Amino acid sequence: MELLLLRHAQPLWIDNGLCVDNPPLTQLGLRQAELLGKRMSREHLDHIYVSPLLRTRQTAAPILRELKRDEVIEPWLEEIRSPIWHGSPGERASKAYEEERARPGRERWHGLEGGEPVKDFIARIHAGAEKFLGDRGIFRIEHELPIWHIDKPGQRIACVAHAGTNSAVICHLLGLAPTPWEWERFVLGHASITRLEALKIGDGYVFALSPLSDLEHIPREDRTN
Repeated sequence: MELLLLRHAQPLWIDNGLCVDNPPLTQLGLRQAELLGKRMSREHLDHIYVSPLLRTRQTAAPILRELKRDEVIEPWLEEIRSPIWHGSPGERASKAYEEERARPGRERWHGLEGGEPVKDFIARIHAGAEKFLGDRGIFRIEHELPIWHIDKPGQRIACVAHAGTNSAVICHLLGLAPTPWEWERFVLGHASITRLEALKIGDGYVFALSPLSDLEHIPREDRTN
């Protein structure tokens, strides 16, 4: 069983100096998405799922076109919910993120003022992942180690989502304790591919991470984070 976690391409967070909520892709982002689509055209996937946000849907569009698939939205893949800054000066968001990074580690669980707390986001993603995987016959065995039961070990699933969402899912499958800085712990480039493969062991399956943030399909000068 393989799970491919795709990050969206570069989004237009700031337009003419103002913040954009639920942004579309930049022109570079659209090119990155096309390159990702061509790369994914070589994959044989059983299912593709997409976060409901605009940047992921635009990233997924070339993939779905290449593979002749319909869009299937999975709401739980949504990124952490940011404060409503639409139309505010871009400096406001930059300052808020700088202040957030300067906080003591434990305080970062609270997240940005007016946004979704990181602890709530992690809980939402873990619960969503457990239900999503459980519905497909994949669940963690009651064990102190991260060992999983998989009904159909040959299936291959792709999710087009976000840096935070994908990082939280990686930690969940590998059995790593969550932190309030998942975005910094796993550096996932725009339009990158991260692959988790289930390996058989004596009493179930374990997930192996290889590779993290594959960007070989994008020219080095067009890579962004």
